[in-house]
Amino acid sequence: MTTTAPAVGLATVPHFINGAHVAGTSTRRGPVYNPATGAIGKHVALADATDVDAAVRAAVNAFPAWSAITPLRRARVLFKYKALLEEHLDELAALITAEHGKVISDARGEVIRGIEVVEFACGIPHLLKGEYSESVGNGIDSWSMHQPLGVCAGITPFNFPTMVPMWMFPVAIACGNTFVLKPSDRDPSASLRLAELFFEAGLPAGVLNVVHGDKEAVDAILHHPKVAAISFVGSTPIAKYIYETAAHNGKRVQALGGAKNHAVVMPDADLNMAVEGLIGAAYGSAGERCMAISVAVAVGNVADTLVASLAMRARSLKIGNGMDDPEMGPLVTGVHRDKVRRYIDTGVSEGATLVVDGRTHRVPGHDDGFFVGGTLFDHVTPAMTIYKEEIFGPVLVVVRVPDLNAAIDLVNAHQFGNGVALFTTSGDAARDFSHRIVAGMVGINVPIPVPMAFHSFGGWKDSLFGDHAVHGPDGVHFYTRLKTVTSRWPRTVSSNSSFVMPTH
Repeated sequence: MTTTAPAVGLATVPHFINGAHVAGTSTRRGPVYNPATGAIGKHVALADATDVDAAVRAAVNAFPAWSAITPLRRARVLFKYKALLEEHLDELAALITAEHGKVISDARGEVIRGIEVVEFACGIPHLLKGEYSESVGNGIDSWSMHQPLGVCAGITPFNFPTMVPMWMFPVAIACGNTFVLKPSDRDPSASLRLAELFFEAGLPAGVLNVVHGDKEAVDAILHHPKVAAISFVGSTPIAKYIYETAAHNGKRVQALGGAKNHAVVMPDADLNMAVEGLIGAAYGSAGERCMAISVAVAVGNVADTLVASLAMRARSLKIGNGMDDPEMGPLVTGVHRDKVRRYIDTGVSEGATLVVDGRTHRVPGHDDGFFVGGTLFDHVTPAMTIYKEEIFGPVLVVVRVPDLNAAIDLVNAHQFGNGVALFTTSGDAARDFSHRIVAGMVGINVPIPVPMAFHSFGGWKDSLFGDHAVHGPDGVHFYTRLKTVTSRWPRTVSSNSSFVMPTH
């Protein structure tokens, strides 16, 4: 949804190009809602191709000088940035909650997980070290180096307006690249603040630029000839589009798509741990997480007890204005809230048992807020829409299976392979599960197995398009290209030509 004439008195979130706030040439504006009240709190500038080109040109101009700076000096800017992020943590969290709706403690956690990637990137002098082999032949040495790509871009979703951008640009910039960030236009202010703070930390103008926008801005990035690499996190249909379009245009691409994360609960599991883990993973951030658990797989005779416990806990969820720090806040927009409600309608019409219905949940004093209560389905089958598709809302479905083999077959048959968890006290079951499951991230008695910053984040199957996951070692490899040098310094210059493949 866009508007061309913002209401009088409402602020407009600008772009950040070449170290300055820029209104842009486009006159299009989009609404930014307060999800707890349903009111438009501000507007955001929506970039056109000219605005995107201005950001890319700023990044192109900044690249030669920034890439020539030693990794150690780049790391020192990152250390200052980390300190500023920690100093402004509460401010960033408040911006997230005001525009996204997640509760304030969850927003703080998001910022902290983003800071951890900055902390990882501070080690870039070590991370960029290549390999060296002495005497690969007589008088010949060989070594490798990792060099930056140029201008990189990131297209990020609404659900993590600070963490997901920080999965990308700190690593890219630490490697010597410059960057153009296109965050979600639904909650743009926190991403803009990230760029301002990096500039305050000493990052030269043009190294990090932020352009807000919708598909018009995305397409301008995908087709811009000076953009060398693109990172994306979002839904699978858009991930496929971005991967195919960018790859066709000769760009390096990593595109993380959707998910339908399962948690398998064994009969021997600590049931209290499993229930509390599932509740937090399913309903935290109103289910708007790519690592949210949306399917509980009940194995054997644990099903009835598990469903009863989940239902009791779902009915008691504390839901309200995220600033008050309840357990769950609103969804990001009214359009998304209505979409989630339609999924619940579909589940009922397809024959699933609706145990807890959150469609009509109301929060006192927030009648126009975008709220959906915690919802629980039982007796869901793999043929149902609510099992197959990513709902991205506070909806947990329970599928019953007879044993661990059936649970593994169920998970492996799904089109998504992002994350999965197993609750058990059996080491043998955990080991078997970890080896046989077809997913990129696995948790054992850990409901949301998001890797730490020094590991890499990425799923399998339709949850990831491209050869690299984000942050960690894969992030460094994605944002650099490998160069291998083979060198010989002979004492005398030979005048004889050789027409034979060299061997040593």
